[in-house]
Amino acid sequence: MIVALAGGVGGARLAVGLTAVLPPSELTIVVNTADDFEHHGLSISPDLDTVMYTLAGIANPVLGWGRADETWNFMSVLGALGGESWFRLGDRDLAVHVLRTELLRKGVPLSEITRRLMSRLAIEHPVIPMSDSPVRTRVRTSEGGELAFQDYFVRLQCKPRVTGFRFAGSRKAHVPPELRRILQGPVEAVVICPSNPYVSVAPILSVGAIRTWLRKRTFPVLAVSPIVGGNAIKGPAAKMMRELGADSTALGVARHYGDLVDGWVIDKADEKLQRPIEREGRSVLVTDTIMKTRARSVALAKRVVEFARSQAGHSPSTAS
Repeated sequence: MIVALAGGVGGARLAVGLTAVLPPSELTIVVNTADDFEHHGLSISPDLDTVMYTLAGIANPVLGWGRADETWNFMSVLGALGGESWFRLGDRDLAVHVLRTELLRKGVPLSEITRRLMSRLAIEHPVIPMSDSPVRTRVRTSEGGELAFQDYFVRLQCKPRVTGFRFAGSRKAHVPPELRRILQGPVEAVVICPSNPYVSVAPILSVGAIRTWLRKRTFPVLAVSPIVGGNAIKGPAAKMMRELGADSTALGVARHYGDLVDGWVIDKADEKLQRPIEREGRSVLVTDTIMKTRARSVALAKRVVEFARSQAGHSPSTAS
């Protein structure tokens, strides 16, 4: 079993490659849910939906989120009536949110809802939310106070200067039963997808059971750098790193994770950083990490899995 930790577009794209390389019995994808929120009375799970739509081959290729061939009649009418329209919900996308909200109100766990939705879209690989109970990212900014993540990310377009993050509810997070079984069973390796380290991966790691599992691990943890050539492929990761005083490079990301990660996959554009990362005590694979097409996602996934299995016989570092 290889366990992938994913969130956002980068995580979804590597997940596509991993599902092409590994059968469902050998791969589980754990997805960030700290971006989740309620909007217009609906329960929205952006990262879960991005992974789901991407795996199903129906993701919007232009926006990077939402469904392909989308229409926006609902939002147009809502805006014309004076409603909030800063977070756009497509007409096709609405069906998922309505169904998820209805089932949550009936007491169905988020993990079971996710399983049903994935099954309906013919996704065979297990995709599990990191928590069945709410965990919410709060963004601290230089303007004082905290912002709900979607207010910061979408409404304010990541403009405020970040000073830190808090993951409300993480200490009491309820790990889904299927994920708990994985945490107690044999695992070959964990792969951290090229997702934002602060708001996609950190929330997953903030869940106590997951953090303890990784700290006591007997398997390697590998990560694909979300930073290439000093910039994030998509999203505000590099901006956040600079605002938090970190070096916005693949080396900076490696130092951010520290002993939690045993091996790094970095892009050819950052080949000069291989030795500095190795001097940090980490193994390094240099390859093409830009996943513009499905074929590139699959090619990268093959290299990642080979790298993970080559490290599986090594004793992992003790996580901090």
